[in-house]
Amino acid sequence: MEPVKNKDPLHGITLKMILTDLVAWIGWQEMARAVEIRCFMFDPTINSSLKFLRRTPWARKKVEQLYLNELSHHKQGSKEVEHYVPRTTRFKKNSASM
Repeated sequence: MEPVKNKDPLHGITLKMILTDLVAWIGWQEMARAVEIRCFMFDPTINSSLKFLRRTPWARKKVEQLYLNELSHHKQGSKEVEHYVPRTTRFKKNSASM
């Protein structure tokens, strides 16, 4: 009998791994644009972000979704391009909401 595969794409990936990868791929500034939380905007660190995200389920879900989006883009791009280039135009704010 074959072992059952876990369908969760984040299975085995810690929150610290997620943050570390996102910082390497898109940086704190882009993360703050995508998920508007203070721990990404002002003096961001992995530890302060971990504390906040562990206590705030809605923010953690947004960060996990951002990670999955960037991971799929990173995997696709890594086959064609040697270095990952972040997509900065995605997170432009709507001028009507400002």
